[in-house]
Amino acid sequence: MTSLPLMPKATAVWLIEKTSLSFEQIAIFCGMHPLEVQAIANGEVAQSIIGYDPIANHQLTREEIQRCEKNPSARLKMVPINNPIKKRARGARYTPLIKRRDRPDGIAFLLRHYPQLSDIQIVKLLGTTKNTIAKVKNKQHWNTLNIKPRDPVTIGLCSQTDLNAALHEASSASVSVPQE
Repeated sequence: MTSLPLMPKATAVWLIEKTSLSFEQIAIFCGMHPLEVQAIANGEVAQSIIGYDPIANHQLTREEIQRCEKNPSARLKMVPINNPIKKRARGARYTPLIKRRDRPDGIAFLLRHYPQLSDIQIVKLLGTTKNTIAKVKNKQHWNTLNIKPRDPVTIGLCSQTDLNAALHEASSASVSVPQE
């Protein structure tokens, strides 16, 4: 499956106005129906949408457009993305106020379901403190009666990839410790 351009309708508007591509070529590239592209060209749809230049935004090249203008059966191809996905930088990060009250729930979930995680790993994963983890463990947290263990991924405190990485790190650390 090919990826769609950013802002497909606006991209379609620009391609209709600035190129001689067929409605079908534009529709396939933008993930739209050819009749919808024709309606945009006729001014029946998207009159107030400003065209979005896919060349200036590194989604298409001028050569790719010219190649497809010469051959009506050719399909536009997106410019491949060169930059790999950047990993999130480690360290402190901002947690919105609305999610801070969910941290004890996430801590309780991790303590219950993943006891192999160290306190330091939970600190890094949820952006909390060792003191808060200790209070949740010992049921001394000020809000202990209202803490309900909830998955931190589901409530948005960490990503599944970060949790999986922490679990992998914890399991590999426990394997490498020699048993006496």
